[in-house]
Amino acid sequence: MRVLIACGGTGGHINPGLAIAGIIAAHMPDTEFLFAGTPDGMEAELVPAAGYRIETVKVAGFQRDLSFDSIKRNVKAVGYLMTSGSRAKEIVRNFKPDLAIGTGGYAAGPVIRAAQQLGIPTALHEQNAFAGVTNKLLAKKADAVMVNFEAAKQYFPDHPNVVVTGLPVRSALKKRSREQARQMLGFPEGMTILSFGGSQGAKCLNDLMPELMAWHLSSDMQINQIHAYGKNGKDSFGAMLAEKGVSLEDERLRVSEYIHDMDVCLAAADLVICRAGASTLSELQAVGRASVLIPYPTAAENHQYHNAMVLGKAGAAIVIEQKDLTLERLKETVGHLYQESEKRMLMGQRAGGLALTDVDERIWNVIQSLIGKKSS
Repeated sequence: MRVLIACGGTGGHINPGLAIAGIIAAHMPDTEFLFAGTPDGMEAELVPAAGYRIETVKVAGFQRDLSFDSIKRNVKAVGYLMTSGSRAKEIVRNFKPDLAIGTGGYAAGPVIRAAQQLGIPTALHEQNAFAGVTNKLLAKKADAVMVNFEAAKQYFPDHPNVVVTGLPVRSALKKRSREQARQMLGFPEGMTILSFGGSQGAKCLNDLMPELMAWHLSSDMQINQIHAYGKNGKDSFGAMLAEKGVSLEDERLRVSEYIHDMDVCLAAADLVICRAGASTLSELQAVGRASVLIPYPTAAENHQYHNAMVLGKAGAAIVIEQKDLTLERLKETVGHLYQESEKRMLMGQRAGGLALTDVDERIWNVIQSLIGKKSS
């Protein structure tokens, strides 16, 4: 069987595509995969690193503001739009897939549309609680729509085959207990906070974390903290810590640009402070961890806010919009959850209650139902 997977832009679209390929390969080891993405996106690096072949199509999204840079990008996007359709059809015709799957990103639009026009069965995976425009348009002719959140079903009201599958997460997440993970990290007894803002970092978190660390390290609270400042904090975060009198050598701290052992850090955490990307929330649910979520305010369709509110409404997370985030609000929230360990544990249990334990099986059932449906 030949499977074409279109994805790109961010890890939130790419990683589900890679995970779905792994699920299919586990059931059909002889499957041949081809990924389609943009030449300048993260997929151009991540997909080959995972061992898959990728073909590229130039496509870009339109910017809504009227700045010079945005206008320049929109002109380029129009040019790409004129050629992306023919390039997408070239990719589909050359590969001759039996199935095409879109997991989001700019490239998914023209590639999945081309597959539909050429009679290839198509499936979509929507990671967010608020469905994206591209998936809503592609769904009209898709054979199946897989969604991560129950709340996303409302955006495909007329589709006969919308299935809540959840989102695949890394298999290593549940391999160790909180205590085992804490000992692996070398932390003393106490509550452990894990904070991060993605590979690029979140400025709003980086600006507050040095003061938050100085606050709990100078108190009688027993709090350990892991923080990833991301690429954007590489040149400034260390200096900000030093300014607040915080030493990187403190036994209760682990600070780095990127977290390479996220499975260990999540296992060790009692509280997670982060953005609200779909993959991150699925992992919080998988390990059952309390969280403070600060949705990225300029995400498309404000989808991170809608993602966060799924956990917030379930009592699994405290949601603070970035416009309302202050040091005092954060200290108050952390201090309360430190004192109220039972509430913190209940939030974690509620997060775990949202997790789907048979995600791979659900996704495979959808894929299996489409095998052999290719038009002649």
